[in-house]
Amino acid sequence: MSKVKIRTPFFETSVKCYIYGDAVLEMAKAADAASVKYDVDVLFIVPLLEIRRVREQCPNLIIAAPYMDTLRPGRGMASILPEALKDAGAQGVVINHCERPMTLTQIKKTIDRANELDMFSFVCADTIDEAKAVAQLHPDIINPEPSELIGSGQASDMGYVMEAIRAVKAIDPGILVEQAAGITTAQQIYDFIMAGSEAAGAASGLISSPDPHALLDEMVRYVKKAREDLIALGRLNA
Repeated sequence: MSKVKIRTPFFETSVKCYIYGDAVLEMAKAADAASVKYDVDVLFIVPLLEIRRVREQCPNLIIAAPYMDTLRPGRGMASILPEALKDAGAQGVVINHCERPMTLTQIKKTIDRANELDMFSFVCADTIDEAKAVAQLHPDIINPEPSELIGSGQASDMGYVMEAIRAVKAIDPGILVEQAAGITTAQQIYDFIMAGSEAAGAASGLISSPDPHALLDEMVRYVKKAREDLIALGRLNA
């Protein structure tokens, strides 16, 4: 078995701990439907307790766990076992989110464990310098977003976005780079992808909107729009 192949540009979202239970499943179903409707890959970061249920009912989503430990089967009461996440249906894992920060040593260990299990690594970085350091560990995806913007409703400026992309690609062109901090509109999704991000997404700004399912659909539609425009401009192969 090999890692899931993620088509770019893609859309990424999570519900964090804003909702739980059946509400998570309904949001996942909306994301799954939008993925099919617009033929866009949707990466959904699923709360640990809902991974198996979402995997079983949302076959088109690319599912990431929000965190995992690096232990192996055996002793480890209350730890998050990577093999168990994989078995539940997680195809990747988020690493070093600002709400669950890690040291570089921990980041590397988690990337290595993910690679062992053919799970993709989605690593968050707070600054350009941290993004450069993480890039040298060769994860699959880097999300370089300033922590102060996460959940703020204020997105990164384009200068930061383009500098982050250049910095990561200079070290490893194969790493996918996305932006998600503070995004609240579909137009922002479009703009970040057109600026060079291989993905864009929203979590707090999406789940806190008056109609999250409708906004999610619109955001995924704008990923498709960006893809079509990039192809028309010759910046992306059809």
